[in-house]
Amino acid sequence: MKIDIKRIYDPPGDDDGFRILVDRLWPRGLKKADAHIDLWAKELAPTTDLRKWFDHESSKFGAFRCRYLEELDAKHDLARRVLEAAGGRTITLLFGARDRSCNHAVVLRDFLSAEGLRMEDSVLYRPNRPTRRLKNE
Repeated sequence: MKIDIKRIYDPPGDDDGFRILVDRLWPRGLKKADAHIDLWAKELAPTTDLRKWFDHESSKFGAFRCRYLEELDAKHDLARRVLEAAGGRTITLLFGARDRSCNHAVVLRDFLSAEGLRMEDSVLYRPNRPTRRLKNE
């Protein structure tokens, strides 16, 4: 499963696939009709307290990453629902921050990628695989 990140202010591309806004707040100056999103997953964004503490200071990014991953640890079910909603298409996580490398979408992409691998390894998740029957059925 391919997961990309992109600023919400960048024009949508043909290869974006399933576009998910991952900010808790709606991006400034952007009309909802112009966003071209398939899903707004604000519940996967950092909490307000964590977002305010981080304040996009690159020197805090390492600590932010650890704290945000702790928050995401309680959201595995939500992450799986979001991945399932994409239906196997490319996912593009959309964010409003100016910094393209030190923001929560970078951390979320890594988290969702790992979650997707766990889903693929799971016995319960085999969308394109025929169901096996037991010999005695």
